[in-house]
Amino acid sequence: MLYAENPVCRLRGLRSVTLGTPDPSISKDFYTEVWGLSAVDEDTDRFWLRGTGEEHHILKLESAPRNAMGGVTFAVDTPRDVDDAARSLEALGIPLLREPGVHDEASGGYSLALVDPEGRAVELSANVHAVVNHEPAGRRALPRKLAHVVLNTVDIDRATDFYTQVLGMRVSDWSEHQMAFLRCNSEHHVIAFNQAPWTSINHVAYEMPSIDHFMRGIGNLKVHGIEPQWGPGRHGPGDNTFSYFTDPGQLVCEYTSEVIQVDEDAWMCRTWKRTPELSDQWRTAGPPTTTVRSAMAGIEDSGFRHLVEPAREDYFLSGASLSGVS
Repeated sequence: MLYAENPVCRLRGLRSVTLGTPDPSISKDFYTEVWGLSAVDEDTDRFWLRGTGEEHHILKLESAPRNAMGGVTFAVDTPRDVDDAARSLEALGIPLLREPGVHDEASGGYSLALVDPEGRAVELSANVHAVVNHEPAGRRALPRKLAHVVLNTVDIDRATDFYTQVLGMRVSDWSEHQMAFLRCNSEHHVIAFNQAPWTSINHVAYEMPSIDHFMRGIGNLKVHGIEPQWGPGRHGPGDNTFSYFTDPGQLVCEYTSEVIQVDEDAWMCRTWKRTPELSDQWRTAGPPTTTVRSAMAGIEDSGFRHLVEPAREDYFLSGASLSGVS
């Protein structure tokens, strides 16, 4: 399918993810007291948590009837880029959840939110609030930033087309026709799509500054009585280390480090076979537990599909063309 001749914007990086869960305060305690994030702001049942990097926050937790992804936020350069993206999205018939503007959020800034083909909220933001730099983590196991978000999709080709053709991302690698790894900067992937029976959040990965911090993080969780559900190991696509856990709300969180950096002029997209030795090059992780497999499948999440005009139902059909060109 063809969405647009040119992307609507240039994404500079992955900023944050919003997760909904029935009891966000319990999850907040886990992420601040055990996982290594720190609270930067809160409002009743909403919590903004940051890493040691420069982003205002990398995780927002909010109350929801059941586990769901409230949205994902990408950085763009300037408010003008947000406005230009809004005009292009309108021309393509892509729904906006929130018009461009300054919004009453803890991180501030100028942003818009669009709705992707499966109802996910995608925010494009600029000029967010600066935060005071953390002291260096030293040898403490503290995540630096959000590394990537993996999303379950019912149509991996449609999802990949939308995020590359509309949002300007590039496909770094495939894992057969089961997963697509997408980048918007030199990081091998900031978003990955996993073909699944329903739309849902698969997991969120947090980057540790080094492999030593990665291993210290795993050790710290073990001290708290929390064992890895899969890992430690090193993936094939992305070449990053991995260790997966489930948080108190049964959402999957991952420690990772050393993701490969892409040289745009030299990189060649590959298709990886789904074999144990390529899923885990170290061969140390063993198979994922039944618990983490179930948590990665997630709960079916239609997100904001209900906000799409009935006349635009073709927007959610595989093979549909938003630009009218197929």
